[in-house]
Amino acid sequence: MTTDDRGPNNQLMHPKDISILDYTYSLPDEKIAEFPLQQRDASKLLVYKNGTIQQDIYKNIASYLPEKSLLIFNNTKVIPARILFQKTTGSTIEIFCLEPYNEYNVAMQQRGSSKWKCLIGGVSKWKEDFLNKKIEINNKAVELKARIIEKLSEAYIIEFSWQPAELSFAEIIQYAGETPLPPYIKRKADEADKERYQTIYATYDGSVAAPTAGLHFTENVFSSFIKKEITKAYVTLHVGAGTFKPVKALQMEGHEMHTEWIEVNIDTIKQLLDNQSNTIVATGTTSLRTIETLYWMGVKTILKPTIENDALAIHQWEVYDTTC
Repeated sequence: MTTDDRGPNNQLMHPKDISILDYTYSLPDEKIAEFPLQQRDASKLLVYKNGTIQQDIYKNIASYLPEKSLLIFNNTKVIPARILFQKTTGSTIEIFCLEPYNEYNVAMQQRGSSKWKCLIGGVSKWKEDFLNKKIEINNKAVELKARIIEKLSEAYIIEFSWQPAELSFAEIIQYAGETPLPPYIKRKADEADKERYQTIYATYDGSVAAPTAGLHFTENVFSSFIKKEITKAYVTLHVGAGTFKPVKALQMEGHEMHTEWIEVNIDTIKQLLDNQSNTIVATGTTSLRTIETLYWMGVKTILKPTIENDALAIHQWEVYDTTC
């Protein structure tokens, strides 16, 4: 195993054996901000160093980073993944787009129709073959339809189709969908969330949740990096609905994690290699998961040079069961 997590008797512990009870804590509703601060970098910053904890604000984060650090950011962009269909009876059916049936860069550019893996709220009310929704894009009337293609164990395959067919799915969902705020935010999404629930460097459509650690960065913060020669690199991880999935099992072995799609370009790989003697900082768990996965993909390639691309996927417990 590659972990050094130890149990109460100082025995090496497999992460499968972690008890969820060890991570139980109280988080009162009044401690959860329902709306972000007007200024992103005015948010509080918790700093832990040499056993001491202190507070600051985000605009000063550069002062806590070593010179010549490389920061890794996830440039995914949140899509308005919640699509509400109003029935003639007055009831509402919610379709939550989890991930495309095809690759992200293919699905978002598909025209006329696109298949997605989805959750459905109120599926028992869905009696007809198609759900219909009328929207307006650039002063043009658009009709969006949805039908169930297949039922999976925890989701459905939904085919969306629309007229005029020359529009891409990326255009359709921007006008038809709503921002999927986290379940601990107990309010409806508003127009401001379309901008504030994105990082300022969000580029590629695909996430159903924002890479939260990046939400507080501003151009002023980036400017403060220059004096310390701190550089940036970008990866893409499209956050899936697994990030919202509660852990119901008593031990981690019983909790199944969803897969997520990543992309890392060659320039970022070169930056990682060139900065091995410097501090490399992953901005949040999505960036960390991406560069960790990149490492283990490399391990797989070394162990089996002829491995096929589709076999490079890293499964939930694979790295803990691999010896290298």
